[in-house]
Amino acid sequence: MTMPDAQRSRRPGSGILRTAIRRNIGAMAWGTVLMSLYQAGETAFPIALGLIVEHTMRERSTTSLALSIGALAVIITTVSLSWRFGMRILQKANTTEAHRWRVRVAACGLQPVARDTGLKSGEVLTIATEDADQTADIVEVVPILVSSMISLVIAAVALGTASLRLGLLVMVGTVAILSVLSLMSRRIGSSTKEQQARVARAGAKVADLITGLRPLHGFGGNHAAFRSYRTVSTEAKEQSITVARVNGVYAGTALGLNAVLAVSVTLTAGWLAFDGRIDVGQLVMAVGLAQFIMEPLKQFSDMPKYVMMARASAERMALVLAAPQVAAPGTEQATPGGDLEIDCVRYGALQRLKFHVPAGEFTAIAAYEPRAAADLAAILAVRVPPEAYEGVVRVGGRPLAGLTVDSVREHLLVNPYDGEIFAGTLRSNIDPSGTSRTLPEAVGASLLTDVVALHREGLDYEVRDRGSNLSGGQRQRLSLARALAASTDVLVLRDPTTAVDAVTEQLIARNIAELRRGRTTVVITSSPALLDAADRVLVVDDGVVTAEGTHRNLLATDEAYGLAVTR
Repeated sequence: MTMPDAQRSRRPGSGILRTAIRRNIGAMAWGTVLMSLYQAGETAFPIALGLIVEHTMRERSTTSLALSIGALAVIITTVSLSWRFGMRILQKANTTEAHRWRVRVAACGLQPVARDTGLKSGEVLTIATEDADQTADIVEVVPILVSSMISLVIAAVALGTASLRLGLLVMVGTVAILSVLSLMSRRIGSSTKEQQARVARAGAKVADLITGLRPLHGFGGNHAAFRSYRTVSTEAKEQSITVARVNGVYAGTALGLNAVLAVSVTLTAGWLAFDGRIDVGQLVMAVGLAQFIMEPLKQFSDMPKYVMMARASAERMALVLAAPQVAAPGTEQATPGGDLEIDCVRYGALQRLKFHVPAGEFTAIAAYEPRAAADLAAILAVRVPPEAYEGVVRVGGRPLAGLTVDSVREHLLVNPYDGEIFAGTLRSNIDPSGTSRTLPEAVGASLLTDVVALHREGLDYEVRDRGSNLSGGQRQRLSLARALAASTDVLVLRDPTTAVDAVTEQLIARNIAELRRGRTTVVITSSPALLDAADRVLVVDDGVVTAEGTHRNLLATDEAYGLAVTR
C-alpha cells in the first residue's frame, strides 16, 4: 500500500530530530543544567528581595543587610556565568549539528547513484542550508524549554509557600497558555513547510535561469523566463507574508496571555496583602515573580513554534535523506579493459537497440534523433534504473546492473556535453582528486593549452562558479580534459565539441583517437571530424542500428547519412 508523501516523510523527519538530540545529548544535558541555573537564579532574585525586605524590616540589622547584599551578588554572578557558558555550549552544538546535516544532504547529491527525490538542485540547496539550520535548532530549543519549565515550577512553589492560591494560579495559567499556543503552533508548522517549499522552488527557478541565461538571450526567451520566475517568486512572497502574519498573531497572543497571567498574579497578591493573608515581604516577592515569569513564559510559549518549525524542516530534509536510490548497486566487479555491449535495450526513443564495441575500439554513434542520444547516454551513466528499461547493458561481459558503484565508476565514465564547471582552478576541475597520471596529455588532447598559456598562473588559474569567466568553448574543452584525465577503460563522450570551431574540432578528434588508442571509446555525436576519426560508425535511426562502417564508406554509400552529418 502506498502512503501519501506527508505520511511517508513524517517518520523519517521525526527520526532526524531524534538523531540530532541523541548525538548532542551530552551538550544538551550540560546546557540544560547551566540554563536551569540561570533561570533558577533569575527566579531567586525576587524571592531574595522579598526575604531582604521581610528580615530587614523585622530585625533592622546591618549584618543581615550585608549578608543579603552578598547573597544578591552570588545570585547575579550565577545568573551571568550560567547564561554565558550555557548558551556557548548550546550554540556550538547547534551550529555543529547544522553542519552535519548540511554535509549529509550534500553527500546524497554527490553519491554515484542518484536518489529519486523529485526535487531540483535549487530546492536541494535550500534544504541543505535553511532547513538544516532550522532542524538543528532542536538542540537549543529543548534545553531552553526544560529550563523555562523549571523556573516556572520554582516560581509556582515559591508563590505557593506564600499562598496556595498564587501557586495554583501560576500552574493553571501556564497550562492554559500552552494549550492555546500548542494549537496555534500547528498552523505555523504547516505554513512554514509550505513557505520553505515555495522558496525552494523559487531558488530552483533562479538556478535554471542562471544556467540557461545565455541561450535564452539568444532566441529572445529571457523575458518569458523572467515572467515565469516573477510568478514563482510572488507565490513565495505571499506565503512568506502569510507565515509572518501567523507568527505575528502567535506572538501577540502569547504576549497578551502572559501579561494577563502576570497581572492576575500581581492583583491577587495585592488583594491577599490588603486582606492581611500575606506580609509585605511576600507581597514584594509575589510582585517581583509576577514580573519575572514573563520571560520564561515567553520562552516557554515560543518553544512549540520552534519545535514545529524544526519538525517541518526535518520532514523536508527527509525528502532527500530517505529518498530511494534510482538504482540498487550490484556486487560484482568489472573486467579491466573490457568491452561494451548494448543488448536489445528498449527505453524512450530506443527500440531494442543492439550493438557491441570490442575492447580497445574507438566507435562513434550517429543518432539521427537527439532524444535517442540522450536516452542512451542516460542509461550508460546509470541515471536510469535497470528495471526501467528492457534489455541488458554489459561492461566487460558483465551486466551493468550487477556491478558495484565503485567498479562502474572505475571502469566506465560517461561525460555529458554540458559537464558542470566548479569554482576552483583549472587543475582542480580537470583532476579533482589530484591522482591523474595523464593530466598534461589530457590538457594537450583537449587543446586547453591555449587557456593555460593565456594566464600567468597556468593550471592554477582561478575558475569562477559554473566557469563564468570562461567562454563556452573553453568550458567544453575543460570538461573534455577532465574526462580524458580520468583515463578509464571505457569512455563515453556525448557531443564533446559542439562549442568549438571546425579547425579546433578536427584537431581534438585526432587527439582523442591518439590518446585513447587501445582503450574502449564511444562518442555519441554528429560531428564529421569525430565520425571520421573513429574506427567504426554506428548509425542509430528510429531507435535501432540501421547501418555501420567507416565514416567515409557511409558517406559514399548512404545518402541519408551524408545529409545528416555533413555541414
